[in-house]
Amino acid sequence: MKALLAFCIIVAAPFVWAGEKPASIPPAATVVKGEVLEAKDVESYTYLRLKTRDGETWAAVNKTSLKKGAEVTIENVMVMKNFESKSLKKTFPTIVFGTLGGAGGSALAAGNDMAAAHSGVAKTADIGDVHVPKASGANARTVAEIITKSAELKDKPVLVRGKVVKYNPGIMGKNWIHLRDGSGSAATGSNDILVTTMSQAKTGDVVTVKGVVRTDKDFGSGYSYQVLIEEATLQ
Repeated sequence: MKALLAFCIIVAAPFVWAGEKPASIPPAATVVKGEVLEAKDVESYTYLRLKTRDGETWAAVNKTSLKKGAEVTIENVMVMKNFESKSLKKTFPTIVFGTLGGAGGSALAAGNDMAAAHSGVAKTADIGDVHVPKASGANARTVAEIITKSAELKDKPVLVRGKVVKYNPGIMGKNWIHLRDGSGSAATGSNDILVTTMSQAKTGDVVTVKGVVRTDKDFGSGYSYQVLIEEATLQ
């Protein structure tokens, strides 16, 4: 388990995932390979107890059908500590979240997941005009300010209030939200910000997002963003 944390490279986000709530989130590994010792299904996900070269570990992926003894590869991994699964009534000292690949899945499936998460903002819900007051407090920004001042705000915390115009849960181990507040312009793309989080929401919700601005982010499968908010929690 310690070996997994030793080669972590990706920072995961604080979240509530499918009704589950972790106490803290460390960095993430890239790939975990192992043999399935046990599989437990919940509503949208499958928990797997794996035998890896570094010992046993639990993992969670989008719901799938796997038998004991199957060899699996879990990609785009996020490692988390003290994760409480309310569905299983169990707290995992360490668990990994990611996309099933290799023998247990396909690159095409992963690509489809990415497409669902990052498809164009033109497919957002028809929610009419959006006019949401700017958040108050330290680091409060509008959507347009975050996008137009991304170089200045890179890797800095922000607070932004807006309406959820698109929501894709459980993709690549997290939830994807497109947020608008009425600022910016559709013509320049400064009216819509992508937020990655483990918190849950639904289209039409007005939420306050607290997260970190990232720039030039490439998620693979042809989906890259000049600016977005990650490590986000919803208030």
